[in-house]
Amino acid sequence: MENNNLLLIQPNDNVAIALCALKKGSEQEAGGRKLVLLDDIPPAHKVALCDMETGSEVVKYGLPIGHTTKPVKAGEHVHIHNVTTNLEGLLTYSYKPKQDVWAGFRPQEEAWFEGYLREDGRAGTRNEIWIVPTVGCVNRTAEILAKRANERYAGIVDGVRALTHNAGCSQLGNDLLMTQKILKGLINNPNAGAVLVLSLGCENNGLEYFKPVLGEVDPNRVKFLVTQDFEDEYEEGMKLLDELAEYAGKFHREKLSAGLLTIGLKCGSSDAFSGVSANPLCGRITDRVVKCGGRAILTEVSEMFGAETRLMERAVSKEVFEDIVGLINNFKEYFMRYGQPIDRNPAPGNIRSGISTDEDKALGNIQKGGSAPIVDVLYYGDQAQKNGLSLLIGSGNDAVSVTNLTASGATVILFTTGNGNPFGAFVPTVKISSNTALSRKKADWIDYNAGQVLDGKSFDEVTDDLFRTVLDVASGRKQTKNEEFDYREISIFRDGVIL
Repeated sequence: MENNNLLLIQPNDNVAIALCALKKGSEQEAGGRKLVLLDDIPPAHKVALCDMETGSEVVKYGLPIGHTTKPVKAGEHVHIHNVTTNLEGLLTYSYKPKQDVWAGFRPQEEAWFEGYLREDGRAGTRNEIWIVPTVGCVNRTAEILAKRANERYAGIVDGVRALTHNAGCSQLGNDLLMTQKILKGLINNPNAGAVLVLSLGCENNGLEYFKPVLGEVDPNRVKFLVTQDFEDEYEEGMKLLDELAEYAGKFHREKLSAGLLTIGLKCGSSDAFSGVSANPLCGRITDRVVKCGGRAILTEVSEMFGAETRLMERAVSKEVFEDIVGLINNFKEYFMRYGQPIDRNPAPGNIRSGISTDEDKALGNIQKGGSAPIVDVLYYGDQAQKNGLSLLIGSGNDAVSVTNLTASGATVILFTTGNGNPFGAFVPTVKISSNTALSRKKADWIDYNAGQVLDGKSFDEVTDDLFRTVLDVASGRKQTKNEEFDYREISIFRDGVIL
C-alpha cells in the first residue's frame, strides 16, 4: 500500500481510489504522478490520473472497467456521471489456460481445526439437527418443534434449527426442480448431524415427488414426517427427533485437517474498498484452504460479468473452461429472456460507495477466489467435492447466494461487506468489513476488520490473523455474529410460474 491518500491498484491503471474524503484543490500523488483535484472525492471513489477523451477506456485492477462518456481531466472524479460499461451480450471465448494453474500450490500446507467427521468422510463445523420443510405451509410447525427440541437436547447437539422458506408448492417444472435440488443440498450439508424432513402432505413438493430427487439417504440421519398423516404432529415429530438426537449426539469434535473444510465466498453491500481489502484478503484465505487440500466456492455469476476471462484462464481443463463459458452465457441469457439488460448490477449502495460499472464490481468480486485453480462448475444443490475453487450458479442476491453456498456444502462462509449487512446463513457466516469505520460502527454485525490493510498493516499479517479466526470459528471456539444474534435464513431462487 502507498503511504498516500490515493491508492493505485495496478501500475497501468489510469484511476486511483481515495482512501479518505479529499477536497477539491488539494494536491495528491499516486504512482509517482502528482495532480491537483478538480472535484471533491468521496472515500473509496475514483479520481482520474490523466486526461481522457470521450470513449477512452477507464482502467482499474489492470483491466478496463468501462469507458468515458465525456472528456475527463486529470484530477476529476470518475463515476457514473462520466463513465459507462463496456458490457454487451453473449461473447465467444478462446481457451487460453495458464501454463500450470497449480503452480504456487505445491507443496501443500498443513493446518488443523476441531470438527465433526461424518460417516461419508466429510466434516462439519457444527453438529446440529436441521428441520427442513418441503413446503412453507409447515414453517411454523418446524419452528415449534425446533423450540421444543432445543430445550430437550441442550448439550447433546449444537442446536436444532428450522430452515423455513416460502417455496415447495404452486411451482411447476424447472422452478420446482430447483427448489428440490436446493433442499436436497441443504439436507446433505455436513453441519447437519441429523435432519427431519417435514411435509404437509398435499404440496407439489410432497415426499412422493421429493424423495426421488433427494435420492438415497442414511435412515439414521434423515427421517421424514407428513403432518397431515397424524393427529398430533408435534408428538410424532418429537419421537423422530429423539432418534435423530441420539444419532447426532454420537459425533464429537476431533482434530481434522483443514483440507476437510469447504468455505463459501460472498460479498454483499460492497463498497469500492471491498475489491482492495476484504475481497483480496478472502482470496488469500481461499488459497490457504486450497493449499491444505480443501475446497472453496465462488458464486454471484452476474458479478462475474466483465471479469470472467480472468477466471477462465485458471480452469484446470478445457472441459471446465467450457463449463465456465456456459455458466456465464447461460446467466446472461436469463437476463435477456426477461428483456433485462445485463449491465445493471451495481446496487444503489454500491454506487454511493464508489462502484461505477458491472466490470468495476466484478473485478473486485472475483478477488475472493484468490489465485486458486478452478476445478468445477456447480449447479443448484451440487456438492463441492474437488480440491480447488468451484464456481457456483446463482445471482448476486445476498440471501439467495448464501443459501446456494450452503446447499453446495459450505460449512463456513466468508461474507465481505463495505456498507454492512447482518444477514447470515445456517452455517457460520464470518462478516468481514472492508473498512475500519464500518467495523466500529456495526460491531454487532462484523466479525473481522479487513480495513486493517488500508490502515497500514501488511496483507501477510492480516491473512495469518484471519486464517486463525476462520479455524477458531470452524472449531467452535468462536461464534460468528450471525450465530450470536441468530441471523440464520435461507431464500430459494425462483424462476417460473406460480399457480
